[in-house]
Amino acid sequence: MRDDESPCAAMRAAAPAGSGVGVAAQGSRIHLDALLRASGLPWIEARMLAEYACGFTPVEAAMRLRDPVDARQQAAFEHLAARRRRGEPVAYLLGERAFYGRAFLVTPDVLIPRPETEMLCEALLERLSGPLPLRAASVLDLGTGSGAIAVTLACERPQWQLTAIDRSSAALALAQRNAERLCPAASIRFAASDWFAALGEGRWDAIVSNPPYIALHDAHLDAGDLRFEPPTALRAGTDGLDALRTIAAGASEHLSANGWLLLEHGHDQGAAVRKLFDSHGFRHIETLRDLAGHERVTLGRCRAEAATAAPCATPA
Repeated sequence: MRDDESPCAAMRAAAPAGSGVGVAAQGSRIHLDALLRASGLPWIEARMLAEYACGFTPVEAAMRLRDPVDARQQAAFEHLAARRRRGEPVAYLLGERAFYGRAFLVTPDVLIPRPETEMLCEALLERLSGPLPLRAASVLDLGTGSGAIAVTLACERPQWQLTAIDRSSAALALAQRNAERLCPAASIRFAASDWFAALGEGRWDAIVSNPPYIALHDAHLDAGDLRFEPPTALRAGTDGLDALRTIAAGASEHLSANGWLLLEHGHDQGAAVRKLFDSHGFRHIETLRDLAGHERVTLGRCRAEAATAAPCATPA
């Protein structure tokens, strides 16, 4: 993101001085190190917010810890720090989050990309690493949000044909911005659809999704970053399985013969998702564990007799 595109750039120019610890207002200038320590935030978070507010690179911030900051830099930082103390996610404050080694733009319109979802990309890249990539493999990303999955796959496999859908127009606009920034030459088709509703009879070699999978009354929804993320990207019925049921039920009608379905889900939902896959005729069903040892991604292949290979259609 260019500095003049940053939402904080305008804030740095307009924020009043002395809005926090007030040292600058007393006629002195506080050192960056003292400003960070006075923020009440974990050091790494304070550093990230200071780099953003002051326009420093990580190296510059490390070199300037003993340097004084000016009043506008201090005000900009303290404004961000106050919002973080109220619980706003760092990713929303900075306007971006790293995913698979790339900086994705994020806003409160989309779920914040998380490391666990990188597993979904890695698993598909591994399973379509044979002869298939020699022709343009087709992949459908359901509920693309920021575009993290679709854009990552397009960057890693430029020859693949990606379709990314979401029912949120704001999410689609952001995903398209990320595609234009991170891999402008990639082939990604963006379309508005509520899961499979607007996809017609198109078929793909793989379908991937990080759908909503939290139960409606789960206590986690009232804690941490989840409080600020879009509810439609989190909640999925009384047991958290509504979206997973919908996708598992409709996937075979949109997969080529032997096509792959890969779904992220909650740490305690692996058995239920495997059962869904089995009930809808998938084979080679497997659940992958994340770095914490939790079951996180379930995948399976569409039976050849359940799908007739056909070129994927452009969504309506």
